[in-house]
Parts: sequence; structure tokens; C-alpha cells
Amino acid sequence: MGPVPLRIGIFCLWITAATLAPDAARAVTVDGDISYTNDYVFRGISETGGRSAGQIDLRVSTRDGTFLGVFASTLSRVSKRSWGTAGWDYELEEYLGHRFDLSPAWSTTLTAVNYSYMGGNVPMSDDYQEISVAVSYLDFWTVTESIIPNAVRFDGNYRLGRYPAYITDTSAQLPLIGRLFLTAGAGYYTSDSTGYAYGNAGLGFEFKRLRVEGGYYVAQDHARMLFPYGRAGSRFAGTVSWHF
Repeated sequence: MGPVPLRIGIFCLWITAATLAPDAARAVTVDGDISYTNDYVFRGISETGGRSAGQIDLRVSTRDGTFLGVFASTLSRVSKRSWGTAGWDYELEEYLGHRFDLSPAWSTTLTAVNYSYMGGNVPMSDDYQEISVAVSYLDFWTVTESIIPNAVRFDGNYRLGRYPAYITDTSAQLPLIGRLFLTAGAGYYTSDSTGYAYGNAGLGFEFKRLRVEGGYYVAQDHARMLFPYGRAGSRFAGTVSWHF
């Protein structure tokens, strides 16, 4: 069994054990989301080169605020003039964190994430790890500071090495009418004394377990130099998610 199936198998066994344990002993909930998006945009970069993606997110949470999960998404290889078509087929994120309730309205969350890219034709690894601290006011507003100690740094088609990266971003979700929300976000990514700004604005709608959202995403053109396997710029993207 390879490393990826093994990690997924261990995670499934963890979920099974938590589900079969007595309620009084475990105080654990298991939930997740299955999503389809016409363009997987992450920090202003299209991870799919403007194409669609299928995604799943599985989480195990305890009543005291600790959570463990795995997120997986399909990716798309991107055509580059000097490389041909390059990139990966899948992304896997394993994350562990804890939410601290500061008051009935305010909370802070500490999260560690391992990003893995698989199934591609790129001869080097772009896997990396990230630690983030988020402060939230109810479900309306969140500010996040993230550190990547080993981010891969590119300059166009050239891989320069690994350098620390720092990300500051904020997101908001404001109720409009019923279950209709206004969504917006903005952030800045910097690595090795260079960086770019990104942002988005759109609408979201929830009906029972279903959520539909769409928006307009922008990123400074300089981001194209930092992430040669994705695409930056202005674009519309929409996502449909089912929560279970």
C-alpha cells in the first residue's frame, strides 16, 4: 500500500473508531462536505488553470474545540510555452487544529496543515506545511495570519528554492435576505521579499444542507511569476457544496 492510500486508510479507521465508541466517552462529531467548483481558486490562484474540480472535506471534531480532517481536490495540468503541459492531478490537505472560544462572540483558531500534490509529471516536490492563527467574530468576519516555513519559490518557469512565506487575509460573510449572504475577502502573500495582493466578492445561498456560492476573484498579475502551475488574474468562479 502506497503512502497516500495508507494515510487515507488510517484516517478512515480513526473515524470508524470514533463512530463506534460510546457517546459518553467520545463526545465526537464527524461531518464533511462534497463540492463541485467550476474553478478552484486559492489565494487568488486558479489551482486548476480555469477548469472545474471535484472536492471532499472530512472532519472529526470534539466538543472542546479540537478538530482533525482531510481535504482532497482534483487539479488540472497547465500548458506552459517552455514546459508543455505540467502540474499535478490531485491535492491532499491533512489538517489538525483547535478552536478557543474567547467570548460568546469572539474565537481564535490555531491550525496546522500539510499540503501534498500527487499524480503529476513534475520531477520535483511542491509539498509544504503551514501554520495559521485566525480570529473570528461570530460567522461574520475572520482575520488570518499564516506562515509557510518551506514555500517553493519560483520566478516564472525557474524554481529558485524554498523560502518562508507569510500570508495575511480577511474574509466576511454578511446576511442580506433570508439565507442569502454577501461574501468578500482580501489578502496579501509574500515570499523572499516579493508578493502579491488578491481578493474576491460575491454571493452565497444556503438551503438546508446545500450551499451555492459564486464570486469574482482578482489577483495582481505578479502572482503568475510565483506560481507557474496555476493562473492568476480576474475570473468568476462558482461552487456547489453538500454538507453531511
